[in-house]
Amino acid sequence: MTPIVRSLGDHLREWRKRRRMSQLDLALEADISQRHLSFIESGRSTPSREMLLHLAERLGVPLRDRNPLLLAAGFAPVFAERKLDDPALEPARRAIDMVLKGHEPFPAIAIDRHWTLIAANAAITPLLEAVADASLLEPPVNVLHLSLHPRGLAPGITNLPEWRAHLLDRLRLQISVSGDPELEKLLKDLLSYSAPEAASEVHADHAGIVVPLKLSTKAGLLSFISTTTVFGTPVDITLSELTVESFFPADQETAAILRSLAVN
Repeated sequence: MTPIVRSLGDHLREWRKRRRMSQLDLALEADISQRHLSFIESGRSTPSREMLLHLAERLGVPLRDRNPLLLAAGFAPVFAERKLDDPALEPARRAIDMVLKGHEPFPAIAIDRHWTLIAANAAITPLLEAVADASLLEPPVNVLHLSLHPRGLAPGITNLPEWRAHLLDRLRLQISVSGDPELEKLLKDLLSYSAPEAASEVHADHAGIVVPLKLSTKAGLLSFISTTTVFGTPVDITLSELTVESFFPADQETAAILRSLAVN
């Protein structure tokens, strides 16, 4: 079958509609005339590479999807996608390892855009003891499958309705931003798991601030709040899609348990 070649206008309109922006909205955001943007989308005007990258920036197009825009306009791709073990990314890998190690005795993980586990610190190990299906821990590990699978962490999450709703909301937002079909498939898989009662209606939070993760372990009940960290101003696709998720104790009891586990 002959592949369908999409025009630059098709790409721009798709991203503009995904962002719920009219031509006027984008033109104002990009500081150009609506007529100029209309001509670009219709093919009557050919933008420079700089203008195209400017529009992509204003639309929040992920780096992975900016190369197809450039190709559609007749320009060469400018964003490389290296493997994480590439020597060029060694400084970034060292930075990730430092963040993970420095966060101990509290757990932290690094994941890619599909929620695949890239790295984790030693504090994660005690949290995984209750996982009943060992296949969920075989690489490549998907942390959402691991978290919500009935034979994964889900049975030990004491506030599973809230945590499940939180994770699914994050995934839906990620899909709306990226339009990634792999993430859409992931969401479909997660929704096929048996859901806790009223999961779609519960959005309780911790002290009115965040949704905690409450996990029952052999060492006791652990309660966490989490933060996400990304690299600033990345120009490599792989690096732009990496996230470090750090878990902090939500109470003194959790902090004490984790410190004792680290000593032992």
